[in-house]
Amino acid sequence: MTSLSRLTPPFAPGTVWLVGAGPGDPGLLTIHALNALAIADVIVYDALVEPNVLSYAREGAALEFAGKRGGKPSAVQRDICERLILLAREGKRVLRLKGGDPFIFGRGGEEALALAEAGIPFRIIPGVSSGLASLAIHGVPATMRKTNHAVILATGHPAPDSEIEWASLARTGAPIVLYMAVSSLPGIVSALLAGGLAGNTPALAVHGATTAKESVVEATLETLPKLAEEGLIRSPAIVAIGAIAAFRSTIANHLLEFGSEAAQ
Repeated sequence: MTSLSRLTPPFAPGTVWLVGAGPGDPGLLTIHALNALAIADVIVYDALVEPNVLSYAREGAALEFAGKRGGKPSAVQRDICERLILLAREGKRVLRLKGGDPFIFGRGGEEALALAEAGIPFRIIPGVSSGLASLAIHGVPATMRKTNHAVILATGHPAPDSEIEWASLARTGAPIVLYMAVSSLPGIVSALLAGGLAGNTPALAVHGATTAKESVVEATLETLPKLAEEGLIRSPAIVAIGAIAAFRSTIANHLLEFGSEAAQ
């Protein structure tokens, strides 16, 4: 770790690092993230951060859970921001650890704004996006020259005062990668069908990517709601809809399982 620390910027007392922990497997942590875990005084972590990632925290570091899960009692975002500010003002090295990337449906932008308004110095450490990693490890490219030159990332839980025009997204023809959408699939699928997307459009759902809880379900657009209702698609999951989702079946026989060598 000493040699790795030379590759990372200093983590000064009284500062906050907003860090992405990736999809789950510690091997996908960045060097900056790993070093921050080894130095931080306090780690404020989300529900989607895997316990084995937290095992890299330095001995004596305080671990504070601040997870948000749909339909369950969760920390209020305002309270999380205030906690980060308070800890930094106490002179702590504060690591705000989020699953995936902090700026992709991770509310990292809200926390960065709160810290800036409070005059707290902070650093942003990108992480491997769970949405793209969940697809890539299963042989699904987010873009393919012969199928798409764009990809849409969307959340199934937009802010209360906003709406997503699913029918308009369907008409773009670009693949759609959904975050936090399992409970909203019936409405989303209905809107996408109304927008002209074919019911037999390939789809893929990945739960717990790169972890021991991982499951993968190949489907079509029209079968997604029923699979979710039957519990075959579990939350949280990344759901890809579009031609790219069919690519996995063409290479699956030769694709090594993620982490299979490490497990031997």
